Amino acid sequence: MTAPTKDRKAYTIGGGIGAMAAAAFMIRDGGIPGHDITIYEAASVAGGSLDGAGNAADGYTLRGGRMLTTDNYECTWGLFKSIPSLADPRKTVFDETVAFNERHKSHSQARLVDGNRAIVDVSSMGFTMKDREELVRLAEASEQTLGASCITDWLAPEFFQTKFWFMWATTFAFQPWHSAVEFKRYLHRFMKEFSRIETLAGVKRTIFNQYDSLVRPLEHWLKSQGVSFRKGHTVTGLDLTDVDGKIAVTGLTYRHNDQTESVAVGGDDLVFFQNASMTDASSFGSMTKPPAPLTKKDSGGWALWEKVAKDRPAFGNPAAFNSSIPESYWQSFTVTLRDPAFFDKMEAFSGNKAGTGGLVTFKDSRWLMSIVLAYQPHFADQPAGVFVFWGYALHPDRIGDYVAKPMSECSGKDILRELCGHLNFDFNTVFATANCIPCRMPYITSMFMPRAKTDRPVPVPANSKNLAFVSQFVEIPEDVVFTVEYSVRAAQTAVYELLDIKREIPPILHHDKSLKVNLDAVFKAFE
Repeated sequence: MTAPTKDRKAYTIGGGIGAMAAAAFMIRDGGIPGHDITIYEAASVAGGSLDGAGNAADGYTLRGGRMLTTDNYECTWGLFKSIPSLADPRKTVFDETVAFNERHKSHSQARLVDGNRAIVDVSSMGFTMKDREELVRLAEASEQTLGASCITDWLAPEFFQTKFWFMWATTFAFQPWHSAVEFKRYLHRFMKEFSRIETLAGVKRTIFNQYDSLVRPLEHWLKSQGVSFRKGHTVTGLDLTDVDGKIAVTGLTYRHNDQTESVAVGGDDLVFFQNASMTDASSFGSMTKPPAPLTKKDSGGWALWEKVAKDRPAFGNPAAFNSSIPESYWQSFTVTLRDPAFFDKMEAFSGNKAGTGGLVTFKDSRWLMSIVLAYQPHFADQPAGVFVFWGYALHPDRIGDYVAKPMSECSGKDILRELCGHLNFDFNTVFATANCIPCRMPYITSMFMPRAKTDRPVPVPANSKNLAFVSQFVEIPEDVVFTVEYSVRAAQTAVYELLDIKREIPPILHHDKSLKVNLDAVFKAFE
């Protein structure tokens, strides 16, 4: 490792998990004092897309929840083995997460529910020989061959009616028109999950939602190290200059309280940029109103990347990801309850106690709706007698089965009526105390859009002197976007390269090279 330059400063643009991880790696492995690191975040809270907000009175909100696994996520758990738990500082976040999952194991008994309100037998994936052949052909094709093609370019329409597709697509939020490269990467990265996709046995959960369980302890540790969080600060510009044939950031401009200010960036200083956000332009509704249909003109997350990347191909191509909201958006909803009626009926229906079942997907619903009941409490400040669950739908533009309008036009009450229709539950019995807050996210799967290899910058482009990219929109060979791991791995890669740290980055575990994993996958495919 190169010794830290005296008075070297580091700045992150964005306060999501990637930026926070970069700060932690600079302190832990790079020797940079925390007081020399500043995190600029436009929002009033850190954590980016790993959010969790609200309260019992007004209703809790979660835009989403990322799938975790201790069989992968090498960089994430490597980081959180260093971060003390807020509940017990003698333990790490990793320790408490492992212990929690030992106590509450996942084994879904109601992964799919059909239009007759019956739990589907998912012991078989429902493949034909043609489905198997096409899936293998896609999985074995090179990324160069796959190029910017869609999944539908490789798999016939019948494949998208298999039980495997309903489970895989809703676990990871894939659409048939998404990138074949990303789908292939998922097949390889999560091959160990292929043989247990119907039970979700490989899915691990944090004690609370991921904001309370991951973001808060990490932020607490960073602050204890002296890191400065500048919330409500929107970076609007970077001064870029050619220095010895490389592009260097020499200053940044930000807006705060309607004032524009500038910061000079020294020759030895570092800048980490979270280019774009999957939850950009998201909006919340209420029990009586649908979310506002925000678009790119309401966005704050794409403009700076577009400025920085203009006429600089090595800095990526934002247009590949933000040009088609209908192909990249879906809608989620968070429900706060003041009695256990819904949880009791759902546990009896599914055979799973809350926190052990994972997603329940209504496979024949026009919205393709799923819900999940987490272990309670799901928020650190959630009072006894209050219950919270989350759901989402991949096709919010379609008319409902029980509500005669698209989900995008539905209030929280409408969404709960649709859910009751799929379960044959009486609305007044289970949702008398409900507060359902829907959330529209126009770019939530924009990372999955078909793309060319060069559309995403690498964490540290070859022509960059002191600027790194740490987000879901960078290029990391073999790893998969839409995961916490991707942001953390990007951060660790960027920090190690800019600081010339010789320590090994945890390698990706290639379960797809394991004979047992491959045999398990083959047996599952032929059941």
